[in-house]
Amino acid sequence: MNALEAMSWACMGLGVWLIAVAAVGYVRLPDPYSRLNAVTKASALGLVLVLVGAWMAEPGWLEAVEVLLAIWLLLTTAPVGGYAIGRALHRSGVPLGPRAGYDELHEDRRGE
Repeated sequence: MNALEAMSWACMGLGVWLIAVAAVGYVRLPDPYSRLNAVTKASALGLVLVLVGAWMAEPGWLEAVEVLLAIWLLLTTAPVGGYAIGRALHRSGVPLGPRAGYDELHEDRRGE
C-alpha cells in the first residue's frame, strides 16, 4: 500500500465516521432544529471527505472535475436545504428544545 492509497482510506474512513456521528446526533439530540444542524453539517463534510478519498483512490483529471463539481453542488445545496427545512419547521410552529435560550425568529404573525 502506497501513501496515496493510505490517505485515500483515511479520508474515506474519516468521512464515514463523520456521517455516523451525524446519524448518532440525529437520534440523540432533543429537538428537530439541533438534529437538522447536526445532520447537514457533519454529513456534508463527511461526504466531501468520502468524495476526496474516492478521487485519491482513482486519480485523474476527469475524475477530479467530477469530484469538484459534486463537492461544489453539495456545499451550495446542503446549507440552503437545511436552512429551508429549519425555516419551514419554525413557520409550522415546531417548538424549540428545552435548552434554547430565546427565539430570534419570533415575530408577530397577525399580518400573515
